[in-house]
Amino acid sequence: QVQLVESGGDLVQAGGSLRLSCAASGFTKDYYAIGWFRQVPGKEREGVSCISTSDSHTYYSDSVKGRFTISRDTTKNTVYLQMNGLKPEDTAVYYCAARIILSKSVIAGMNRNSFPYWGQGTQVTVSS
Repeated sequence: QVQLVESGGDLVQAGGSLRLSCAASGFTKDYYAIGWFRQVPGKEREGVSCISTSDSHTYYSDSVKGRFTISRDTTKNTVYLQMNGLKPEDTAVYYCAARIILSKSVIAGMNRNSFPYWGQGTQVTVSS
């Protein structure tokens, strides 16, 4: 039912910026947490940032705090990830993901196994 489509991945130089988009469809009247994971070959998929559709509560991993900003456009049903001050270690395939949550939830982390809905991924490459 739920579909997520990512876009915006590109090749950029260190220190540059990039904006990822996740277009969502098929949502019901439930509340969702929508966010981004990233994965490098040989490593576990890592939670990056997430936002709640109920109260816009946000979560950021320590590695991206102060550099990345997550937001959402309710009219377009799209979640954005603004990435500034990109570093080579940010290079990865970025996946949009979503899960149903309670109306009021604190997002303290991102467990990959708790997110049943996934996009196809978009490649972000940061050159050094």
